[in-house]
Amino acid sequence: MTEPGNRAADEPRSPWLRTGFVLAAAFLGFVAVIGAAIAIGSDTPAPGTPAGAGATTAEAPGSRARTADPPRSAPASGDAGAGCPELTDERQDVPTSAPAGVTWTLYQAVALPSSEAAGPAVAGADVARCYARTPVGALLATSQISVRYLAAEDWRKVTRTQLVGAGRDAYLADRAGAERTAPPGGRGGAAHGQIAGFRFVTYNDTTAVIQTVWRFPDGRMQAATTTVLWRDGDWRLEYPAVPAAPVPVDSLAGYTQWGGV
Repeated sequence: MTEPGNRAADEPRSPWLRTGFVLAAAFLGFVAVIGAAIAIGSDTPAPGTPAGAGATTAEAPGSRARTADPPRSAPASGDAGAGCPELTDERQDVPTSAPAGVTWTLYQAVALPSSEAAGPAVAGADVARCYARTPVGALLATSQISVRYLAAEDWRKVTRTQLVGAGRDAYLADRAGAERTAPPGGRGGAAHGQIAGFRFVTYNDTTAVIQTVWRFPDGRMQAATTTVLWRDGDWRLEYPAVPAAPVPVDSLAGYTQWGGV
């Protein structure tokens, strides 16, 4: 975890993620879609730092992350729009414990889950796609996409290809305009939110509504509700016209503990 005022290779690169930028643009509502999970208040690393530097895995929630190579299911060509390979996960039971076989890899300082059985089967620098049409596939999709559309270098590509819903086009236009006019962000203390748990609200093979708990370095936790829809052969994150704000939670009671760091 990055200490306040220090620079690190695994800090987010996008100026969109700086506190000053987000506040000046009045875009807390967008960050709130994932419970303000993306590095509010962090600095930008030196030019040329690879996206997603500092890959890690964790064997179980709360275990210490270790350095690792990217998962085999995430080739560098993943941003291409080709068809998806077949995945082996076919389980339709909603998980009530941490899914097995999940690898956690740091992306812009946020640990994101992946599975060879449930996806993403194809991933590149920005887009991670091709998830199983199962509850675990939906859980992995909402975890990956909800971070990447905010943090990716090419956030427009992620938004256009992996988001649906009445608010998507307004988000694209408003964020692009804000980025053109926002002042440079200053240094600030890092506050990387990390996935801490989940709970399924509803699930069927076309729609999954999932609550994800995000934990911050100061111990605060927030639960954000997101929806993924099965469209054109993959799970897509729904961006509603009015994104719901996250809610504070005091504990993981009622949630399945799950996380990579």
